[in-house]
Amino acid sequence: MGLVNWEWRGRSAANGAAALLASVAAIALSAQLANAQQAAQPADQTKKADEEKAAPAGATLLDKILVISRTGETAIESLASASHVGQEQLDRRMATTPNEMLLGVPGVAAQADARRVSTSINIRGLQDFGRVAVIVDGARQNFQRSDHGTQSTFYIDPELVKSVDVIRGPVANTYGSGAIGGVVFFDTKDATDFLKPDETWAGSVTGRYESNGKGWTTSASGAYRFNENWDALGNIVYRDYDDYKDGGGDTVKGTGFDVLSGLLKTTIRPTDNSELKLGWVGSSDGWNEISGGVPVNDVDLKSNTFTARYNITDEDKSWLDLHINTSYNKTNLDLTSLVPLKRFDPSTGLPVVLPAGSTSTFDIGTTGIDIWNTSRFETAGIAHELTYGGDWAGDNVKTGGTAGGDSFYTPSGKRNVSGAYIQDKLTWDWLEVIAGLRYDNYSLKDDTHDISGDRVSPRITVGVSPFESAGLAGLQFYGTYAEGYRSPSITETLISGNHPAGVSFPFLPNPNLRPETGKTTEFGINYKQNDILEAGDAFRLKAAYFNNDVDDYIDGVTLSAFDPTSGCPFGPGIPICFQYQNFAKAKIHGFELEGVYDAGWGYAALSASITNGHTISYKDVEADLATILSSQVTAQLGLRFLEDKLTVGGEVQYNGKPKGNPIAEDYTLVNAFASYQATDNLKIDFRADNLFDVKYANPLNLTTAGQPAQPVFAAYEPGITLKLAATMRFGS
Repeated sequence: MGLVNWEWRGRSAANGAAALLASVAAIALSAQLANAQQAAQPADQTKKADEEKAAPAGATLLDKILVISRTGETAIESLASASHVGQEQLDRRMATTPNEMLLGVPGVAAQADARRVSTSINIRGLQDFGRVAVIVDGARQNFQRSDHGTQSTFYIDPELVKSVDVIRGPVANTYGSGAIGGVVFFDTKDATDFLKPDETWAGSVTGRYESNGKGWTTSASGAYRFNENWDALGNIVYRDYDDYKDGGGDTVKGTGFDVLSGLLKTTIRPTDNSELKLGWVGSSDGWNEISGGVPVNDVDLKSNTFTARYNITDEDKSWLDLHINTSYNKTNLDLTSLVPLKRFDPSTGLPVVLPAGSTSTFDIGTTGIDIWNTSRFETAGIAHELTYGGDWAGDNVKTGGTAGGDSFYTPSGKRNVSGAYIQDKLTWDWLEVIAGLRYDNYSLKDDTHDISGDRVSPRITVGVSPFESAGLAGLQFYGTYAEGYRSPSITETLISGNHPAGVSFPFLPNPNLRPETGKTTEFGINYKQNDILEAGDAFRLKAAYFNNDVDDYIDGVTLSAFDPTSGCPFGPGIPICFQYQNFAKAKIHGFELEGVYDAGWGYAALSASITNGHTISYKDVEADLATILSSQVTAQLGLRFLEDKLTVGGEVQYNGKPKGNPIAEDYTLVNAFASYQATDNLKIDFRADNLFDVKYANPLNLTTAGQPAQPVFAAYEPGITLKLAATMRFGS
């Protein structure tokens, strides 16, 4: 399936664990040799390493500067619903797929169907077709494939990621067009994250085994510092997984995969005030798609992202904080049928048989440029951070293959979206005001259509910190009104042809689709306090209530050929049609909370989110919004021992069924983890996911497919999964 089959693939879990333990022993021996070599280093270098080791890790999980912030804020400082997932959290999660990296982030869910390497992100009930902007190192991930499952997916290996930033709601309107749901920014690793200050080069190797699916992961990293102004990092990851078992002990067909991923990044600092980052992130994935319990398609996916990011900041020139990002992302997905498939011709709707070996291709390229500058100055005692810039992204979609193949239902075409914005952040004593405007423009065309539109979207945020007493000095209240603008996608506008399998009926294009306009009102609090129970501890809390009205919300509808006003013609197959149409609006509201207490002995964190929503047609007919995510409460606890060498802890997450989903059920997951830094060069990690082997399904999958037993679209999630990993690091 896809890439390669290593000779030990398919062995029993016991043999796999034994092989990993042997690898761990070999790595441990290497670590002892490396320690002996380190002992011979000069005394000042050894002392410096000890000081770095004893230094505390950051204050809290909410105190890291958001990479996505254009004014250098942390999550707790931002007057928005923002979250940061850092390297320490990612290491604990030992994520296999992108959705595992987002555990406990309020208001966020990931839908992966049974294709575990393919992920779509949902924020506050909005997903697909660019409603959530997924960005990797500044590059938009706009791959889309029409299907019964997820529509818009992206591909990134968790081993390559050092942090994830999330901003919920259209307040993120400085980060590109269309993000009425929010933005998720994946920042990949740099050489400076890997190299110690006194090292010229360093490397690491990681071996990991997972019990459920007999999964193996091998990762190798290497970094080199050419001089103080130039460094480079490379990382390669290989994963090989069989089908996993759900909590009932049943094997879920089609969930195995193998993937080879890589990262190359170099950072050049031409001057003391400027920096240039050039990067490549790529993956080659393979898996099988299942129908009726047997493999029907071999899937081969290749994704490559190229980025160039330049910034110049001069403290002596407060008006200059310039950033220029350019990117190109290319994703190619090939389907090859493994057996003859019964299909319907996309033009005639008549039955056809695709012979084994028939292909469908999806080739999507996205080019982007993003330029902005922040000028800082004061007027009459009021501090200003004036940010202004513009961005452009272009999608070029080419699909093809055998007539009746899946690619004919993802239309080819081109779409350009662009925008310009200005935003001023004003600060005076206890008052903070953010005011901004964004102009959006789009054009969409194929051989017969040429569609365009534009709009101006405002944002206003007011934050107050009214208290000065010791216990309340860190309390801040804020209120926001923000709008966002999403143009229709190529698929929503141009999809045509006949339904490919099962039964035949037409898809109707809709060139008259109006763009969506998200209008969000949000009220929230930020609270930060240090030295509460003991010296050096910290408490951080963010909470918000939001109401998002999406005017002209776009969703698929079923039309009857018996209705003469519907435009649905009679033809081969059943007398219905499918078309994307505008609804009067979608109304979504909810509450989110995220808090953490951090002290020398450990940390405790709690997050929660409740989201409800429905659509309203132009005939005032209300219906539950199918993409509403579960209500969640996630509690996390970690304890540190042996001078912070050992960390143990766990997570408990309750998931409540979304309102209006008759199939979904409540469920609770319990996870446990342990991490031991045995030496400076050897680290052992262990994790147990779904410790009580709960059988459950993602409600988003159930809503989309309607049947939890269909593995390609609505698989039950993995049962108990034990993970064991060893990482050996070396450098000089």
